Amino acid sequence: MKEQVLVSWSGGKDSAMALNEILRSENYAVCALLTTVTRDSDRISMHGVRRELLHRQTRALALPLHEVFIPSAPTNEEYESQMQEALAHHFERGVRRVVFGDLFLEDIRLYRERMLRRIDMQPIFPIWQRDTSLLIREFIAEGFHAITTCVNAEKLDSSMVGRLIDQDFPASLPQNVDPCGENGEFHSFVFDGPIFGEEIKFTIGETVRRDHHYFCDLIPA
Repeated sequence: MKEQVLVSWSGGKDSAMALNEILRSENYAVCALLTTVTRDSDRISMHGVRRELLHRQTRALALPLHEVFIPSAPTNEEYESQMQEALAHHFERGVRRVVFGDLFLEDIRLYRERMLRRIDMQPIFPIWQRDTSLLIREFIAEGFHAITTCVNAEKLDSSMVGRLIDQDFPASLPQNVDPCGENGEFHSFVFDGPIFGEEIKFTIGETVRRDHHYFCDLIPA
């Protein structure tokens, strides 16, 4: 019998690649996707994607969704309290591992390990230390479709938000930007691919700047 695991899900390409690896595995089965939602805006935290599109995504993936609601500017204590409550819920049901799509940031990995250790859970990092320039091309070649929804205005200009992540995308990035945006240069929304039962339809709305980020609104169609 496969071990049940929880998958940390942002709706973006790194989450999709990690989920893809787990779904291919002979050892694991996904019990649910875990997503942080900003309560005030009703959107996926950091990515700025409407919650309705998140729901369409998880329906297309045919997987249960566990949403963790946080305020727009949570303290670290508030965030960790909400996450611990969500993780404890699955721990009580026998889940002992959580899947993350992190690539190479050691401090983030250590933070996740410490957080899970508090309730005797362990992380899985299926795409850890993969070459990001190869990984983004693999993502595209396998038939995933994604669009940038948020970019760091200090690293990228507004023309890079609302961009399809296609074969031309990697070459359009400045040299100081990681091809997968692992340093927070950009975030994305995956709307189709080999793990989806159907394409998620949307139209592109307005682009706005908030603090140091440009956000592109995706409107469910």
